[in-house]
Amino acid sequence: MLELFILPTCPYCFKVMKYLDENHIPYKKIDITDKQNEEALIRIGGKRQVPFLIDKENGIEMYESSDIIEYLKTL
Repeated sequence: MLELFILPTCPYCFKVMKYLDENHIPYKKIDITDKQNEEALIRIGGKRQVPFLIDKENGIEMYESSDIIEYLKTL
């Protein structure tokens, strides 16, 4: 399952979540207001930036909402 690191107030996160929801793509939201999730994001991605998508099945990790949506279109 896709994992998406988000902040509840982030408009770019909403953009990606809207695309996922509208296209019925299952994903797990990981809210970085939780300190452990924030630390995990920095450990995995190297910086505190959201949205951050992880697709373990295909070995993909990426930032930037537009890039994420373009990638999701290929699934």
